[in-house]
Amino acid sequence: MAAPVSLTVPDDSAGQRLDRVLARLLPEHSRSRLAQWMRAGQVIVNGRAVRPRHKVWGGEVIELVAPPEPSAGAYQAEDIPLEIVFEDDTLLVVNKPAGLVVHPGSGNWHGTLLNALLRHAPALAGVPRAGIVHRLDKDTSGLLAVAKTPAAQTHLVRQLQARSVTREYLAVAHGRIARGGRIEAPIGRHPVKRTRMAVVARGRPAVTHYQVIERYTDATLLRCRLETGRTHQIRVHLTEAGFPLLGDPLYPDGGRINNIPDTQLRGMINRLGRQALHARCLGFIHPTSGEYLEFTVEPPQDMQELLAYLRKGDLQQ
Repeated sequence: MAAPVSLTVPDDSAGQRLDRVLARLLPEHSRSRLAQWMRAGQVIVNGRAVRPRHKVWGGEVIELVAPPEPSAGAYQAEDIPLEIVFEDDTLLVVNKPAGLVVHPGSGNWHGTLLNALLRHAPALAGVPRAGIVHRLDKDTSGLLAVAKTPAAQTHLVRQLQARSVTREYLAVAHGRIARGGRIEAPIGRHPVKRTRMAVVARGRPAVTHYQVIERYTDATLLRCRLETGRTHQIRVHLTEAGFPLLGDPLYPDGGRINNIPDTQLRGMINRLGRQALHARCLGFIHPTSGEYLEFTVEPPQDMQELLAYLRKGDLQQ
């Protein structure tokens, strides 16, 4: 907890509500935040907790103990298991499980990949963002590179900017897709639904290549290669193209799942509870040796089970 703040109500505040008085005395805090602290019993007037609408008359002593910001302590080491695919003195490559947030942020200040990395390699505390150079969505599994030095981080970021990093994903999309292709469409924040991204005219340039690997009765397994790395890029581009990912909770399929006659398959998709997307392959130039490295990991069990079931149906290469 932060140190208590002690204030005296000015005489010219007589008859006013406490939340209004505090908002004037502590302009660095919003009135809504101050009211929240009052309701939580963290504002004491003359020795007792009071509500926001409490009236003051001047001369009262106010004590406020503000709780720490949610982000305080976000960069703490936490004992979270990591699957290390490769590690040396310069970098490491991890296979991130679905459900693990990469970096602390609103609603996820702890329990992230960053917290796990700080426990695994404490020296990462001296590298910006604990060496993280690119991200995966919370419910996307697969490969991520982490730099262990600032110089290595800069080197990897420059490779990403030059679009020379190999990033290939496996994606299971709704419907039978006839052929592969290339999607070039700018991505930005959705104009109405702010938790989503969308193809928008003033968005940032984004390019996704996709190739058909297997076709099933009601779905298609795709290999997607990124030229750019925009937030939710594959999910947005494939949805825009008319074949959203199976199980995606943020970019819904417009009711397509209800049109799948196989009730068992519908149940599997619902149980998946996430987008059927996995970062399978990652390749880049090693920052110090100059050697090209490439790593591959197969999808986790939930996607493996979904694919195994789909392959029992009408499979065509």
